Amino acid sequence: MVFKRRDRRPLLKVLLEFFWPRGGWARAAIYVKHRLRRLPDPPHRIARGIFAGVFTTFTPFYGLHFLTAATIALVLRGNIIAAMLATFFGNPLTYVPIGVASLKTGYWLLGLNHANSAELHGSLGDKFLFAWQDLKWNIWAGLTGDSMDWTRLKIFYDEVFFPYMIGGVIPGVIAATVCYYISVPVIEAYQNRRKGALKAKLAALKKKAHLAKDETKPKP
Repeated sequence: MVFKRRDRRPLLKVLLEFFWPRGGWARAAIYVKHRLRRLPDPPHRIARGIFAGVFTTFTPFYGLHFLTAATIALVLRGNIIAAMLATFFGNPLTYVPIGVASLKTGYWLLGLNHANSAELHGSLGDKFLFAWQDLKWNIWAGLTGDSMDWTRLKIFYDEVFFPYMIGGVIPGVIAATVCYYISVPVIEAYQNRRKGALKAKLAALKKKAHLAKDETKPKP
């Protein structure tokens, strides 16, 4: 295979690099920052895309963040590429505080009691596990004709997914708005500096061409 890796990485190494890439998250952040600055769009459109991407990281639609961010950017008339790049605001190092903030806000808005929920239906990890087991069982039941049971999936929706979705709106809008207002002047300054550098380079090339032309002219 042309695109197959020659060095097969152990599973443990794959998992470790998922949580901490070889270049580190700082290097990944620098890469995303440079890509955002170089996008050929006005600063406010790129900033709208950043708003969409950052806000998306506070939603529970894991696995669909690119699609969600692109859709929000389309609605806001922002840069879609910027939106998808900005979803890297959410990563294995930030998803825990993002999740905690979203869930706590959701429980507060919906008037739910987290302690009672944990006592009745288990911890957050238990709910994820039980929901996954129910999902697998129901898929199998659909294929074999057995009876389906959605009880634990409904508990997961009521006590995790829905509170997360509702609660993520407030911290998501706050974080996305902060990133928007920070990014507009930064991108604008970068683009102006880049335009200045390109103009200077073009002027130098024209001057060089003019001098070369003068040298080729016959002298009296």
